[in-house]
Amino acid sequence: MMARLCRALTGQRLMVGWRGLAGQRGEGAGPRRRLPGAWRLSYSTAPTKAALYLPRMDYQDAVQALNTLQTNASTLEQIRRERERGWMEGTLEAMKSFVYQAGMMIEELDQLAIIHVTGTKGKGSTCAFCEKILRNYGLKTGFYSSPHLVQVRERIRINGKPISKVLFTKYFWQVYNRLVETKDANSGTMPAYFRFLTILAFHIFLHEKVDLAIIEVGIGGAYDCTNIIRRPVVCGVSSLGIDHVSILGDTMEKIAWQKGGIFKPGVPAFTVSQPNGPMAVLVERAKEIGCSLKLCPDLEDFQSEGGMPSLGLAGDHQKSNASLALQLCQTWLQHHRHPDFPLLQETLDFAEQHTRQPLPVSPAFSPTTAMLEGLRNTEWLGRSQILKRGPVTYYLDGAHTIGSIKACVKWYREQSFKEAKAVEGPVVQVLLFNMTGERDVAALLKLLVPCQFDFAVFCPNLLEVAQNLNADQKNYTVSLENMLKRCLDNHRAWCQLTELKRDNLWSLPGGTLESSAPLVKGDLDGEMIQLHELECEQLATRALVFPCINNGLQWITQGRDPDLQSSLANPLNRHLAGATTLKEASTIQILITGSLHLVGGCLKLLDQSLSE
Repeated sequence: MMARLCRALTGQRLMVGWRGLAGQRGEGAGPRRRLPGAWRLSYSTAPTKAALYLPRMDYQDAVQALNTLQTNASTLEQIRRERERGWMEGTLEAMKSFVYQAGMMIEELDQLAIIHVTGTKGKGSTCAFCEKILRNYGLKTGFYSSPHLVQVRERIRINGKPISKVLFTKYFWQVYNRLVETKDANSGTMPAYFRFLTILAFHIFLHEKVDLAIIEVGIGGAYDCTNIIRRPVVCGVSSLGIDHVSILGDTMEKIAWQKGGIFKPGVPAFTVSQPNGPMAVLVERAKEIGCSLKLCPDLEDFQSEGGMPSLGLAGDHQKSNASLALQLCQTWLQHHRHPDFPLLQETLDFAEQHTRQPLPVSPAFSPTTAMLEGLRNTEWLGRSQILKRGPVTYYLDGAHTIGSIKACVKWYREQSFKEAKAVEGPVVQVLLFNMTGERDVAALLKLLVPCQFDFAVFCPNLLEVAQNLNADQKNYTVSLENMLKRCLDNHRAWCQLTELKRDNLWSLPGGTLESSAPLVKGDLDGEMIQLHELECEQLATRALVFPCINNGLQWITQGRDPDLQSSLANPLNRHLAGATTLKEASTIQILITGSLHLVGGCLKLLDQSLSE
């Protein structure tokens, strides 16, 4: 039944220092301050062999070619079942081989002044803080992160902005065609999606001559493909938690071992407060590798004339990320002899440091104006983000771990309560949720129950029923069947947690999703889809499932978001119980969480500028 549903939805089967800083400038370059010192970068990147790029091939052509490097769902599952430590260790050697094939030398990456950051939660926010702070010093910044929300070029940023479509296309074909030409030297294989993007990011940062590169680890650290970096300026570890257990291990200690794998001999490293077990592992990893690891002080300790620094990113959990960012930036500036932060003589040698308990705390300092402005003006889409559209308020946070969901709930309850107090009339609260992968959805949803939502809406990470997505949001790493099944599992877990007596399931007219009636594509064309709602007893929260993000948002907003193109003619908006409640509410508050891909799909609908 599910397989027929998948084919009906898609209509097809899925195929599976400083004087040297005034050199050549590239995209997004702004005014740059020259500072005294002898620091100089000398990029010797040899241009790659002329790419087989045709002028008529545009950005979408490049993204479609990139998508061919995604590992299809069945192959990915086989890899997960067969993964062993030896196989993981081989990934770095394979990555180095691909870098050489792409026309770069590993030694060239040493010329990038890198800040390397890992962690379970908060590593992206930490990197965003660092990027904004150091850009305020007049530096040309490169920033590599994942995943993207709307367009893949968001992952590679120059001076805080996604690289332009023109430059992405140009550099993509240089790297892609070089790898195609040389793939026979590597058993006829091409690098997988994330590996390719990592290589592309290094290629772009070298050719665009950035002054520094901020690199966010993808998964783990020890065997992550970004870990071919040999000489970062400084490393950071944000808060640790349980995630990606099939790859990293099922305990925080095992995960900490993986994260500590980015430490390098003689390279300073910083972390934030961690539970005792994983902290001990980080300390031991630092000792084994030979790096100096220190604990960041609390943000409250970084006092200035205006008191504690204010942050552009909402939520108490951002304080530790900001503290880590301040330490990383100070160390980077000290390393490059910035006059604001002269290089200090270490008071403890390495051997003495690791005989002291607890982990040494790095001293706080008074942040500079550039640092304070950087923290205050940092933006990071899809993380603790609020969009107000008429009577509809969207609270977007891509939290998907126990720790990040806890932080999300705290932030949402504080902000939504503040808004509710300021308005007159009824306020309706709605959860829009999806979660993918191997995570324990019941444990995560349990944390959301105390929010007492009036409606809980579940949908897969599909923008439209017909999957007419642009190439940036294609995802072949999970099958459509699994996406829909997981969505129903999420819904079922919520119903069990909230003790609903019946399920509300979307269906074809006259039957439920589990029925054995055959489906044909015509049955699922637009308005033919309805949501079949059975009688529910003593409902505290109505739980509904929709086939895509667009249908879910259309029903929740009931045409009341002036910037969301409505389709009220759709039966989904007319006949479901609860529509009147939403139409008459003074304010509709929507928490969108559980998946950054869900948040990205919503942002694509809500903010058209992100697609430009």
